[in-house]
Amino acid sequence: MTASYAPRRPSRVFGIDPGLTRCGLGVVDGVPGRPPTLVAVGVVRTDADEQIAARLLAIETEIERWLTEYRPDTVAVERVFSQHNVRTVMGTAQAGAVAIVCAARRGLPVTLHTPSEVKAAVTGNGRADKDQVTTMVTRLLRMTSAPRPADAADALALAICHLWRAPALKARPQAAPATAARSAAAGSAATGSAAARPGAAGSPAGSAARPAAGGTR
Repeated sequence: MTASYAPRRPSRVFGIDPGLTRCGLGVVDGVPGRPPTLVAVGVVRTDADEQIAARLLAIETEIERWLTEYRPDTVAVERVFSQHNVRTVMGTAQAGAVAIVCAARRGLPVTLHTPSEVKAAVTGNGRADKDQVTTMVTRLLRMTSAPRPADAADALALAICHLWRAPALKARPQAAPATAARSAAAGSAATGSAAARPGAAGSPAGSAARPAAGGTR
């Protein structure tokens, strides 16, 4: 007797490459292991001379419009990773936060992917440049012309990356409650020991805390 298998329903992923001046948006349909299908691609642009509040509102408005029009199953956002330009990092992080809130407001799952994860998924090389990413996105989606600017291609790459990585992410084992509790307790103990040492950060003689690493753009 031959077993019958129901075909897997295509998933729709909304990829968002956050940025204040240009925020890339891309939507694809597909299932893991098969070429994805392009649904939509675009870029939200804001004027650098405008106030930050107005710029973030413009990005939120456009993302909300896309969510309403294309109704994705999940949202993939580029993770803020590292950048020397702190001002650019802040803008990228703020735009990314807007995207996450928009998705959360509708109860949509959100996954963050680092630039190297996206590059590796789409090109096979975690250090690929933007031209290589754009070329592969164009081929994978069978587009007649390359998506421009690069932010649009990056958004599509994010969506493709999530589409293909989703099964592996779901298969990751979750930490057992006891293990998580022991890790938290160990971290608290280590923090307490560090605070007690003379000259440790947070103690009276401690030095100022170092700033954390920022975003990708």
